[in-house]
Amino acid sequence: MKSSASPLRESERLSWVDAARGLAILGIFMVNVPAFNAPYFLYGGAAEYWPSPLSHTVQAIVDIFFQASFYTLFSFMFGFGMQMMKERLDEKNINYRPVIFRRLLILTGFGLIHAFLIWHGDILLSYGVLGMVLFAFFNVSKGWILVWAYFMLAILVLPLTFSLYMFRDQLQGMVNRPLIQEAITNYGQGSLLNIWQQNADDWYYANQFANLPFLALSLIPMFLFGLYVCKKRWLHQPEKHLSSIKKVWLLTGLLFFVFKAGPYFFGNPEWFDLMQDNVGGTASAIFYVLSITLLFRSEMGSKIVHPLTWVGRMSLSNYIFQSLISFLLFYSVGFGLYAKVPPIWSMIIVVIVFPLQVYASKAWLTKYRYGPLEWVWRSLTYKTKQPLRRKQKAVS
Repeated sequence: MKSSASPLRESERLSWVDAARGLAILGIFMVNVPAFNAPYFLYGGAAEYWPSPLSHTVQAIVDIFFQASFYTLFSFMFGFGMQMMKERLDEKNINYRPVIFRRLLILTGFGLIHAFLIWHGDILLSYGVLGMVLFAFFNVSKGWILVWAYFMLAILVLPLTFSLYMFRDQLQGMVNRPLIQEAITNYGQGSLLNIWQQNADDWYYANQFANLPFLALSLIPMFLFGLYVCKKRWLHQPEKHLSSIKKVWLLTGLLFFVFKAGPYFFGNPEWFDLMQDNVGGTASAIFYVLSITLLFRSEMGSKIVHPLTWVGRMSLSNYIFQSLISFLLFYSVGFGLYAKVPPIWSMIIVVIVFPLQVYASKAWLTKYRYGPLEWVWRSLTYKTKQPLRRKQKAVS
């Protein structure tokens, strides 16, 4: 008898994978809050508008440890999850293509709502659309997946970094003051319609055609690295692959330091930005997920990072919740703090809000099987209303 498609059972979950997703949600929040509360990340001028040494230090910390590290980590986990889903459907003799297509289509719908009504920096729409590329790779051998991932990373980064280096003396940080002022006016003082219009303008500015190759060639390789690691079973059976995991952990840690922190020893040159984000960001993402996996091998490490699993199991709901909180804090329809919150207070907001998300996620999961948006996503994906409430209160 042919089995029916269904979500992953709780007993089948890998806690360190959920914790890695939770860590990604924390890192994304740390990057998104300063980008959400001021236009300088998009239109330049952060150093000019936040000139204090403390602000520059905070921005450097975010740049080294968070920027380009956690959307890449989330992308890695996305590819890993898609491959896991494909394998489970194969085991049940179910055609994976329509199920995964629906999953990506629904994610695209979430992304459209999020991108145009809440936050122009949305990543869900990109995942939903670019995730369709995975259909070309699900059945490709592990070796060729790795070749394609490295090739995509190199094809744009290497020649463009070389070109930027050749013209390094002509490079100057862009500061678009008219667009900065327009964003401050609409987000900080405008009506809801003004906010939505500005949000749409910012989305189109960030996603103009010339930027799409950069987006695709930063996300798709991480999807493929996630596919590769899933096929290798490293995160399924970490004890069995501990030697390989430790070697890659050391290598990516070294690359993380060299490409993310290293530029600061040489004035953080602008021409090196692509290499810093794409090579350093990729290395740091893999380093972080392997660090979580290794921490789970010890009792003390497991206790430290286990709370992240609750956030990770509700990663979609928590990601959208962070945007809703930011919307209310910074835009004129809420507290109107747009362009008034310096970098240190952006970091403090994250430090306050994220622990609340940890405890709220745990409380929710004691009563319910999935986060609210996860439940909608799963129900639509499998075309069956999924059981939400638990029969008994429990969460591991």
